[in-house]
Amino acid sequence: MDAVRAPAVAGLFYPREPHLLAREVRDFLDVAASDPLTPGFPKIVVVPHAGYIYSGPVAAPAYDLLRPALGIVRRVVLLGPCHRVPVRGMALPGAGAFDTPLGRIAVDRAAVGKLRADPNVADMREAHDFEHALEVQLPFLQTVLGDFSLVPLVVGAIPAQAVARVLDLLWGGDETLIVISSDLSHYLPYEDARSMDGATARAIVGFDPHINHEQACGATPLSGALLAARQRGFGARLLDLRNSGDTAGGSSRVVGYGSFAFGTTAAQYGADHGRRLVALAREAVCGTRGTDRMAQDETWLREMRASFVSVKVDGALRGCVGTLEPHRPLREDVLANARAAASLDTRFAPISEREFDRMELEVSLLSRPSRIAFEEHNELISQLAPGEDGLILQYGEGPAARRGTFLPQVWESLPDPEHFIAELKRKAGIAPETRTTACSIKRYRVLKWRESELKGQA
Repeated sequence: MDAVRAPAVAGLFYPREPHLLAREVRDFLDVAASDPLTPGFPKIVVVPHAGYIYSGPVAAPAYDLLRPALGIVRRVVLLGPCHRVPVRGMALPGAGAFDTPLGRIAVDRAAVGKLRADPNVADMREAHDFEHALEVQLPFLQTVLGDFSLVPLVVGAIPAQAVARVLDLLWGGDETLIVISSDLSHYLPYEDARSMDGATARAIVGFDPHINHEQACGATPLSGALLAARQRGFGARLLDLRNSGDTAGGSSRVVGYGSFAFGTTAAQYGADHGRRLVALAREAVCGTRGTDRMAQDETWLREMRASFVSVKVDGALRGCVGTLEPHRPLREDVLANARAAASLDTRFAPISEREFDRMELEVSLLSRPSRIAFEEHNELISQLAPGEDGLILQYGEGPAARRGTFLPQVWESLPDPEHFIAELKRKAGIAPETRTTACSIKRYRVLKWRESELKGQA
């Protein structure tokens, strides 16, 4: 188990240089971001495995949904088909780690030890050495999850029920994610591929475990995952469905790609979540403890989320501090932003203890920002949703970059999109004549809870 599996397709399927690879993955994720602003993340994702130029845009929406799981998911069970070497059963790598240009991922020794008791599972290093189906998923996983251990299995000739039993063995809790790597149809004309892939996608979200290898090269691990998910009453979502003719290739012979997510039926953020967040904010400002201790083990508060906290006294704003992009668990983010809003917003005097009884707090929860793709200014304007979109406008890169944001609430005073963009440029310190096409613009949505309104809903 001391051997390290080296990258086989770096420089072919994805960039070999770490900085180029990291940027490419981030770009895919930024464009794909479609945060529904619901708590939780998938237990199972199905993603394609071609070169990134072909399937990266289709895989990205599934990985984007996993970004809140950073620090929660600690183990990834990764299954994919064999393309190079025939395999009977399921093959372990006979290695203690996998390397990628972004770093080393340890193989989960305890899980591998459990699997060796299964007669359908064996070490087969040659099945992994040049297999791309698992490898191309690793940089995406490293980007969204950070540090995790890996259980990599190349799946060959084996009944889907046996795959499902292996998944049951490794199921775990929130700390375990299951990733199924599979493309869809291969080398059909564009319209024929669209027809077949559409039928396959309907079968997948319908939990039909009888998908064949003409429909999906990873039909066996996919069918096993569908059995395991159906048994648990999961819901299924089709995230994206395209083929190489849509992304980077011709239309005469295409390969189909789909991304899917499976998990418990998504809950919605509601008044109870808002009460918990506002209570955390008040405890942070007032220095009391209660909800803070109770909330530490709740999964939704451990998810990576961004928030803003506003403080008013007698109806007048006295502080507003927040984060635009998630970089810490939601609980920690609200606590830190509440303390900063009450004492570190340099526009106002710090909140004093005698003002606590006249203080009102508002907590805003932000979706993950997604980059708006546009080639002309008018195209940008046509995509904006006044009253709903918060915008982040950035000009330049690195420390010299200029950046500003307007929350969706700003549309109330700046309802015209042209004026909104012009004022956002001014706020960011960007010259008015700077073309918007030279800027990066991201959008986000907001859920907000105000203390007085929550009391009225009690």
